[in-house]
Amino acid sequence: MTEDRRLSSKLTTVASRLDVMNRLGRAMADATRSRILLMLLEEPRYPAELAQFLGLTRSNVSNHLGCLRDCGIVVAELQGRRTRYEIVDAHLTRALNALVETTLAVDEHAPCLDPECSITGCQAPKQAA
Repeated sequence: MTEDRRLSSKLTTVASRLDVMNRLGRAMADATRSRILLMLLEEPRYPAELAQFLGLTRSNVSNHLGCLRDCGIVVAELQGRRTRYEIVDAHLTRALNALVETTLAVDEHAPCLDPECSITGCQAPKQAA
């Protein structure tokens, strides 16, 4: 393999890894999408079920599922007149489970960035009404 081909191959790998990181980051940057992903880690689900559990409209959930699908994180499986969503594969499921079980080094005095945070004692800034 020539030097040019090795460099091209390495750049492609970096670009594809960067694409994966960007897609995952986009998907998890939104609290609602993260909540949907947490539910899908448990088992495949239907949009109506997600909407009811999360207290959202079906339209809102469908928009978020569309984003997750476009990011390549979930797949839709038609079941008659209904569509069931699930994480795209077992490797991603294991990776996401490992990610949410990770302990982060966070300053306990730093304010939470999520205004809808449900963690007891959180100092999340409240949204203006």
